Amino acid sequence: MSKNRVLVVGAGIVGACSAYYLNKAGWQVSIVDKGRFGLGCSHGNCGLVSPSHVLPLSQPGAVGPTLRSMFHRNPPVSVKPRIDLDLFRWFLKFASCCNPRDMETGAEARKALLNSSRTLFDQLLEAEGLECEWEPRGSLFVYRTASGFDGYGKLVPLIRELGVKVEPLTGKELTAREPALRDDLAGGWYHKDDAHLRPDRLMVGLRETLISQGVQVIENCEVKSFQGENGRAAAAVTDRGEMGADAFVMATGAWTPFLSAAMGRRLPIQPGKGYSITMSRPGLCPVHPCFLQEVKVAATPWPSGFRLGSTMEFAGYDTSVRPGRIRALTRGARKYLKEPEGEVVEEEWYGWRPMTYDGVPFIDVSPVLENVMIAAGHNMVGLSMGPGTGKLIAELLCNEPPHIDPRPYAMTGRF
Repeated sequence: MSKNRVLVVGAGIVGACSAYYLNKAGWQVSIVDKGRFGLGCSHGNCGLVSPSHVLPLSQPGAVGPTLRSMFHRNPPVSVKPRIDLDLFRWFLKFASCCNPRDMETGAEARKALLNSSRTLFDQLLEAEGLECEWEPRGSLFVYRTASGFDGYGKLVPLIRELGVKVEPLTGKELTAREPALRDDLAGGWYHKDDAHLRPDRLMVGLRETLISQGVQVIENCEVKSFQGENGRAAAAVTDRGEMGADAFVMATGAWTPFLSAAMGRRLPIQPGKGYSITMSRPGLCPVHPCFLQEVKVAATPWPSGFRLGSTMEFAGYDTSVRPGRIRALTRGARKYLKEPEGEVVEEEWYGWRPMTYDGVPFIDVSPVLENVMIAAGHNMVGLSMGPGTGKLIAELLCNEPPHIDPRPYAMTGRF
């Protein structure tokens, strides 16, 4: 495939990693984005590389607590009232997956990508010398209540069967591991193999690396559709004209449904709006990333700052920033951290996560255009799955033996 042309659509972490591995495989690569490189969900997420997140959200018993929480003010999960048949069908499919069998099937699929990406991050960062405040310190799932702590404990045998290293911590063991946590918490679960980084700096470094290696980066250019014949795409139709290539990769995240013509139908991906606030480091800053479980807030420390992120808002492609959502992050963090805020607020941000009902991304050939690959629907773990997805895309386009089984990410039977 040496010097065949490929156009990667979408310059988030999945698109950037796809471009990286395709370039390494000998393709002539261009990557195009409707905005700036790395400024979507790959910019303001909490920077977590988390093999611990092996279980999908669609777990037994998930529907009831989620529905009840929606009646609270600024709940972790909310739905904007509206008539939206795609969203209604998505929720029905999500509810149908909340059973042990489907949860375990989704977990096996997620495990392969998460573990692959965790290993590839070590290799990628070392090979390219990317400076992104990488820290392989593990992470903590923290609980205020004994019921929450014990509830996660019931899942631990399954999580361990899936290869996740997890250790319970209570009392002084917990605060010894993480002194920034309050003393009145029920306990936490330490996941040794997790890591974290500063995602905006990662994306800056990836952009520079790709350009230095000959990849063409095209920003502020929107792909509208594909021009094809005989079951193949000849060009991407953009607002700057047609861009031809021998193959195409759609790493378009939450925007993928707008390019449904390339799949023959609309992919069941919903935009799950999340928020984050980036601050200077508090005086007593956490050492580890902490998942504050009852309030569904993630707290990530870096040498250069501190970020709180959370919420899942099914509001379509609403571009408004709700101040109450931002305040809910700091209000929730106060219940767990001794010093939950830094003095200087650097950024308040939102982005759309590409949510699939079963928690598993689509990585497959378009059913109507045989030279178009789909790599979308990574839910809340796009960063954690980025390198594994990019490597798999390159292997599939090169007709090489894949390093992980691609079948769990196929489109067949998932519409």
